[in-house]
Amino acid sequence: MDKRTVALLAALGASLIYAVNHTIAKGVMPTYIKPFGFILLRVVGATILFWTISFWGPKQKIERSDWARIIICAFFGMVINMLMFFKGLQLSTPINSSVIITISPILVFILSSIFIKEKITFLRTIGILLGFSGAIGLILFGNEIRQDAPNIPLGNSMLAINAVAYAVYLILMKPLTLKYHPFTLMKWLFLIGLLMNLPITYAEFNEVAWTSLPFHAIWKMAFVVVGTTFFTFLLNIIALKTLKASTLGAFIYLQPLLAISFAIIMGADSLTMVKVACSLLVFMGVYLVTKK
Repeated sequence: MDKRTVALLAALGASLIYAVNHTIAKGVMPTYIKPFGFILLRVVGATILFWTISFWGPKQKIERSDWARIIICAFFGMVINMLMFFKGLQLSTPINSSVIITISPILVFILSSIFIKEKITFLRTIGILLGFSGAIGLILFGNEIRQDAPNIPLGNSMLAINAVAYAVYLILMKPLTLKYHPFTLMKWLFLIGLLMNLPITYAEFNEVAWTSLPFHAIWKMAFVVVGTTFFTFLLNIIALKTLKASTLGAFIYLQPLLAISFAIIMGADSLTMVKVACSLLVFMGVYLVTKK
């Protein structure tokens, strides 16, 4: 199997896990664990896992000139990205979150045009405008009242910030993936992310009644730590070694279709005309952005 096929399969695997995560993570917040407490659980678990498997990887030393980029990547990928996504998901709905994150590929394209001077054509400009229109529509008008979604406009806004942070993370990470092994990058990124998240997330983490958690909450938390955190970040870094950042970003387009289907099957969300219309705007936008 060639490198590109492996990279594409890794990206697909990460997208499948992310899609299911929208509903699974929503199922335990905030009843059993609050969003910020969940983030600390994620980064602690992932840090332990990545440092453990790093013993089987190559022993690489990070060059002094790369530490600043690694710290910035940890800030956007392991702090802002995670905090905004989980808090936004608690306040909003699985379908909203899965649609809003699809603006991330558009942002990757914009940032790529700034940093690597990729040309923005008329069609891609229209696509960018359509994509943002759909996301803004969800933020402003997707505010049906739900007991488990207490502040949908604020939650959707946080999910949009999450999409921006993830786009910045992908662009900044690309040069590092060409120099270092995935295990080397992930162990340091999550350790730095843990130190950054600790003062923000410890209070909510400390509120969890660990000894009285039901089994369904435990397996969902374990899925988020092992699947959504450990495996997705590892799979994405493997994919990013071979694929362009914009190509990897394109796999995000699969998530709404998968996440919406899973959420509806599990009875965790429902479709409305506003969501359908805004979703179509986002899909049209990302199609035009990626069309050759």
